[in-house]
Amino acid sequence: MFEVAELGHRVSKEEYKQRVPDLRTQLLEVQFQLRQADFPVIVLISGVDGAGKGETVNLLNEWLDPRYVRTDAFDKPTEEERQRPPFWRYWRALPAKGHMALYVGSWYSGPLAKRVYGKTSAAELDEELSRINTFERELVDDGALVIKIWLHLSKKQQAKRLRKLEKNPETRWRVTKRDHQHLKLYDKFRPIAEHALRVTSTGEVPWVIVEGSDARYRGLTVGQIILEQLARRLARPPVEPVEAGEFRPITPPVSGEPVTLLNTLRLDLTVEPDAYKRELEEEQGRLNRLTRKALQKGVSSVMVMEGWDAAGKGGVIRRMVPAMDARHYHIIPVAAPTDEEHAHHYLWRFWRHISRAGHVTIYDRSWYGRVLVERVEGFATQDEWMRAYAELNDFEDQLVDHGIVLTKIWLHISKDEQIRRFKLREETPFKRHKITEEDYRNREKWDLYEQAVNDMVERTSTEYAPWVLVEANDKKYARLKVLRVFCDRLERALKKRK
Repeated sequence: MFEVAELGHRVSKEEYKQRVPDLRTQLLEVQFQLRQADFPVIVLISGVDGAGKGETVNLLNEWLDPRYVRTDAFDKPTEEERQRPPFWRYWRALPAKGHMALYVGSWYSGPLAKRVYGKTSAAELDEELSRINTFERELVDDGALVIKIWLHLSKKQQAKRLRKLEKNPETRWRVTKRDHQHLKLYDKFRPIAEHALRVTSTGEVPWVIVEGSDARYRGLTVGQIILEQLARRLARPPVEPVEAGEFRPITPPVSGEPVTLLNTLRLDLTVEPDAYKRELEEEQGRLNRLTRKALQKGVSSVMVMEGWDAAGKGGVIRRMVPAMDARHYHIIPVAAPTDEEHAHHYLWRFWRHISRAGHVTIYDRSWYGRVLVERVEGFATQDEWMRAYAELNDFEDQLVDHGIVLTKIWLHISKDEQIRRFKLREETPFKRHKITEEDYRNREKWDLYEQAVNDMVERTSTEYAPWVLVEANDKKYARLKVLRVFCDRLERALKKRK
């Protein structure tokens, strides 16, 4: 694979000076057009040590308008990054639509280094590469242009490059002990890198290999690659805006009323007031002990609270927070995305809120909006919400794989109980703000939302992140059940950390 990048490509000073002004002008022109476009650009500059990754990124920053370019160099994870799932630091660095990001190193660096140093097996590397393919496919499906450039040097060229840098007092600082160590590992690194590039060079996101021995050739080639791929993408016809359409069931009903998981729940379950008071105090005490222990052991937990309007999500949360240290929990109310959030992948705003080790994060509504409200109201196309099931499962798999205790709750009430609570809110001064015309409008689509919830549970209740359906006509019963489920999950996870 790398033989084509070891042919000794070179560009003379005269040719370089002649071609650079025109290339810079064209890059600035397409960058200006990108500002008006509805997609971001992500450029990965990876490759062999000494092949000029840093110099290439510096050159691109010189040629482009720096106001709309983000540059990140991903080295070893910081302590803050190690406390989150590995892809957290990449998600939070994603550029907004109309912007460009230049990455020195990327999500490839860690898997390759671990394999070269013998810390992972070939099978484990392939598992990580599979996750990378999934991540990049999610970015592309959402509209991003991902450009992957690998700067290559032969072993002989790498050794020559390091000697040249060390010989010059002004560049000697750029050569480290790790560079020499990597040179010794070159013969081991090369086949592993070739394998990784073959596995992850897909039709949507192919790798482009560039010989890095000559700085002028390297700079012109990388600039031309970015120019051509961006210009080609800008030339595509714009995607028509999504319009609300007819609700489409995944499995059309054959006859009669559709049977869903929700209408099989027993909504007559209750708890006596005295028992509620006693058990609530017990569960809150248990929650306090468990969350303090989780903080000591660095075990994070995430609770997803979903349910009908007026189902009691806020009431459950208000019974949980008095039992926890306010410094170590976060409540994330999820509403319509802000302009900043709308300019990113829909999962970006959820990734950025993943908290540090040992903390509790409660989402009052969540990433499931894509397959609920966005599906029912037509804010997402059928392709978007259908592929979201797999995207959400992958997201949650990463959370659980990192050791996060994930609890997903759906609070279910009857249609009659909902209207009763709506009326009560309207009659109670300090609750009137909770009821809006949108609540009544959503109620008119009850059957559609019920089918969407049924599909959501069917397709995202996994062995590692199952849904818990809570009978919530009796608020007291629902609060106790949620507290017990959350504490049970956290307790089991802590026992495994002994």
